Amino acid sequence: MVLKDLLEELDYKVLQGDEKVEITELLMDSRKAVPRGVYVCIVGAVRDGHDFARDVVEQGVTALIVEHPVSVPKGITVVQVEDTRYALALMSAAYFGYPARELTTIGITGTKGKTTATYMVKAILDNAGFPTGLIGTIETIIGDEVIPAKNTTPESYVVQKTFRRMVDAGLKCVVMEVSSQGLMLHRVAGITFDYGIFTNLEPDHIGPNEHKDFDDYAACKAKLFSQCRVGIFNGDSEHLDRVLAGHTCAVETYGFGKDNDLCASDVKLMEEGGKLGVSYQMSGLMDMGVSIDIPGKFSVYNSMAAIAICRHFGVSNEDIKKALVDIRVKGRVELLSVSSKFTLMIDYAHNAMSLKSLLVTLREYHPKRLVCLFGCGGNRSKDRRFEMGEVSSKLADLTVVTSDNPRDEEPDAIIEDILTGVKRFNGAYVTIPDRAEAIRYVIEQAKEGDVIVLAGKGHEDYQEIKGKKHHMDERELVADVVKDGNFIN
Repeated sequence: MVLKDLLEELDYKVLQGDEKVEITELLMDSRKAVPRGVYVCIVGAVRDGHDFARDVVEQGVTALIVEHPVSVPKGITVVQVEDTRYALALMSAAYFGYPARELTTIGITGTKGKTTATYMVKAILDNAGFPTGLIGTIETIIGDEVIPAKNTTPESYVVQKTFRRMVDAGLKCVVMEVSSQGLMLHRVAGITFDYGIFTNLEPDHIGPNEHKDFDDYAACKAKLFSQCRVGIFNGDSEHLDRVLAGHTCAVETYGFGKDNDLCASDVKLMEEGGKLGVSYQMSGLMDMGVSIDIPGKFSVYNSMAAIAICRHFGVSNEDIKKALVDIRVKGRVELLSVSSKFTLMIDYAHNAMSLKSLLVTLREYHPKRLVCLFGCGGNRSKDRRFEMGEVSSKLADLTVVTSDNPRDEEPDAIIEDILTGVKRFNGAYVTIPDRAEAIRYVIEQAKEGDVIVLAGKGHEDYQEIKGKKHHMDERELVADVVKDGNFIN
């Protein structure tokens, strides 16, 4: 293919060489340099791709996309753009033949709820005869193929490559999580989403390597709604105006407020045989009763977001209900069938905000005891440890402090930090550093009416220790305890 064809959507300047040069591969990783490739020099947080310009040329690359001039032989084509990440996104779309134009594209952004909402959308559309791919925090799904995720929103090249594979596999739609980082780093640049969803917005991902402040975080989320045709928003969010700023899409809203286009009412919490769920009545643009086996008010919001999307596909109420009945999301309030006498779940809550939201929700079911098992990751902020300890001690009847991903730190040192927070309140606690032993403890010591949360790991099936990932799936650990049968059933 000709380099100029990959640049057709970009403003650029040819610093040297010929833009009509033939190229074979589009590259952003210098280690994958090939003859006649075009290498996009990405400025990263740790390394600058411009520093590898000479190296890739020595490997046969014949064209470079740069933000500033580089010193390479005159026979090499060098094209300057304002932002190489943005250029990579648009070039990737062209390289793979603009696959997004052959799919109905759905992007979901927000602080919480993205993962669950994407699975709900996929379940409903698949059930209604619209084969749908998924890109998200846990995995990418292309038909029967499941690929573990590295980032919530992959690099733009990977997004476009995945879209092409979805088209080639006969899929008609794709639903994907669109993170603030993904929007900030142009990973979905050049895509006009058919539908965009906003779930909620709370202070998160703010720090040196993420967003400088809440305003920046909110502004990045808002970018999605200047590149989609229809925007569907949580109308109850106190930060709705921030996210609507600069939008160019049609607007629909959902929530509990009566001014929303889709309104939830008559919410009832359901509890039966160790299972927790919720039901509600939806009115407005759709009138139907909804029941799901996922607990809490946030489950109402997530399901409403999914239903609001699927309304545009003409999916019947019965097909929606059928799909939502069996919805399960790995590591997101994931209920495990252990006993009819108590409830056990796995959740990804790994900071104070998400843990508080989860425990407050579960409190509404009035458990005899609320038991919270968690640890904190090593090589991360100690403040998170103090805060999570405080939240659990305040809201849970029993806190079981254990290990998460200690990484390069000693598990006992992390636990001591957590206990600093735990001891600020009067909640009962125990410490069991070995996570497998801790899980066995909470199951074997369970009492009738307990709700037990295994928090922090969620969908992860490993434990990271001293730079190595060791297989550890909480579902398997629970199954081992169940097999021994030393608990009330």
